[in-house]
Amino acid sequence: MAPESCLKDQFLLAMPALAGSYFGATITYVCEHNDEGAMGIMVNRPLDLTLAELLDQLNIETLDSNCSEVQVLEGGPIASDRGFILHTNDQHFESSLALGNALMLTTAREVLEAIAAGNGPQNYLVALGYAGWGEGQLDAEMQQNSWLNCPADAQVLFDTPLAERVGAAAKSLGIDFNLISGHAGHA
Repeated sequence: MAPESCLKDQFLLAMPALAGSYFGATITYVCEHNDEGAMGIMVNRPLDLTLAELLDQLNIETLDSNCSEVQVLEGGPIASDRGFILHTNDQHFESSLALGNALMLTTAREVLEAIAAGNGPQNYLVALGYAGWGEGQLDAEMQQNSWLNCPADAQVLFDTPLAERVGAAAKSLGIDFNLISGHAGHA
């Protein structure tokens, strides 16, 4: 059974009230949201690590020179030593989980090997760690206006520069995120 308002395949935009917290100024793609909780990947916080460097650490030979240009992202505070590859569904791997909206999540080494060899998914992002919420936790944070949600968009995920992703997602709702105050008020 899904929660009252299922946020799977949505973006969560950290509201200004979260400024200064771990999630301040982030955009998170929600991979799963059900009665047991939620799981997502932050998609705009780069680590000081390229994909080529990560592949080298994993002893995966890199034949695709583009890997040196791809930033690895901080996906969240949980399992930060584990890789999560969010990608288009043009490539399927044994451990891939279909997320809907033509997206998949894969955690296996085989997807990294395919990317390194130049035969990986057309679009992908690599993150270390994920964001997780326990039963009812995300729902409560939504009621506290900690997050703004909007439908996920592959163009924002894969084609928009990291620093512009929050604004681009908010714009899809007709909102200029720079104008949102960190203070709730009543008229």
